[in-house]
Amino acid sequence: VQLQASGGGLVQPGGSLRLSCVASGFTSDNYAIGWFRQAPGKEREWVSSLSVSEGDTYYADSVKGRFIISRDNEKNTVYLQMNSLKPEDTAVYYCAAEEGTIVVVATIHVDYWGQGTQVTVSS
Repeated sequence: VQLQASGGGLVQPGGSLRLSCVASGFTSDNYAIGWFRQAPGKEREWVSSLSVSEGDTYYADSVKGRFIISRDNEKNTVYLQMNSLKPEDTAVYYCAAEEGTIVVVATIHVDYWGQGTQVTVSS
């Protein structure tokens, strides 16, 4: 299994970015894809999660109403649309997957990690 994340960059406060996570190697759709982030000097925290089979979505309170997680099953890709970005959203963002579940929220339960992509929100 491989997860390939991309889409990070530098954006001004109030701006938008879309992250992508391409998943490969799964033998079924019985897994969840999540996004985590880690700011300098802080622990990695959960941001959002999506059930690949059911399409159910979940968000941390800090991003609810601003971020949207979605999937394109034909492309095996999960997206994180980030709107109304704030400086405190600055972090390295990681996509992650946990098999046999509809939601992934805890780093200790993650089965697979993608590489990180840097998001910087600054004027």
